Amino acid sequence: MIRLEDIEKRFPGQARPAVDGIELEVPAGETCVLIGPSGCGKTTTLRMVNRLIEPSAGRILVEGEDIAGADPVRLRRRIGYVIQGVGLFPHLTVGDNVATVPRLLAWPASRVAARVDEMLSLVGLEPGEFRDRRPGSLSGGQRQRVGVARALAADPPVMLMDEPFGAVDPVVRARLQRDVAEILRRLGKTVLMVTHDIDEAVRMGDRVAIMRDGRIVQCDRPERLLAAPAEPFVADFVGADRGLKRLALIPVGEAASPRSAPAGSPTVDGGASLQAALAAMLAAGAEAAAVAGPDGSAIGSVTLAAIRERARTPPAAQSPAKTGCSLATKAR
Repeated sequence: MIRLEDIEKRFPGQARPAVDGIELEVPAGETCVLIGPSGCGKTTTLRMVNRLIEPSAGRILVEGEDIAGADPVRLRRRIGYVIQGVGLFPHLTVGDNVATVPRLLAWPASRVAARVDEMLSLVGLEPGEFRDRRPGSLSGGQRQRVGVARALAADPPVMLMDEPFGAVDPVVRARLQRDVAEILRRLGKTVLMVTHDIDEAVRMGDRVAIMRDGRIVQCDRPERLLAAPAEPFVADFVGADRGLKRLALIPVGEAASPRSAPAGSPTVDGGASLQAALAAMLAAGAEAAAVAGPDGSAIGSVTLAAIRERARTPPAAQSPAKTGCSLATKAR
């Protein structure tokens, strides 16, 4: 769906390329997160996909089309774009902000109105309450939800997200990450996202590409990335607590057994992560936790020993073809 072939970007007066021969493919319906230190080229890479920045060399394909031959305005109207700080038009109502691209595409007024309400409902904002409000009257989290609704309004197959949650507080941010990730996956959007937060990257991404000096140094599924850093730079970047981060990606069911938990054990939902189960056990001073089904009834248990064993078991290796990531770069 999104393919970068040997992409390079050189800015005048710079000794080295900002982006140096990147090869990357994001399959349809998946989210790939670009992450790395400041100045590594991640935002430049993102902005070349909708031609806000033109590459110096290489080729970018979106839905199989070489975008070099596409009209930039029409290209951007079929690519959703969410940025840090949202960028809502302050003089327009929430509804008019969401309607921006559908109106540019000359949708009938009735279709636009219906779409605005549909999108506001999708992002958890009741249309009757929020449609006619101005952005200045909203909280940071509400503005970010409106920004997502606006980006989705014309039903673009591809979404670009540049530090989309960087301007909201940590509590709101975690909920937005969860809600937006669920929306994007449910709608089957293909997403390329930039963040500086490794926790956000592993929470949001089907794949995570770590960049340094304009190159991708490792790209893989989040669990694999945390379990098997390719080099010391990646290990340092994902953090010494990468084992705990990895437990947040593994569902309780992968380590649970049908045996009942001892009396007095805490209970965790069957849809929880092993990290959540571990936290519950540590808080209770317990060696096990009961695992509950959707109706609250106990369906088994998970133990500290089982979590340790699961944490020691590395995920199966995947080839670049299976991960959708290629690390091929031009020789220096």
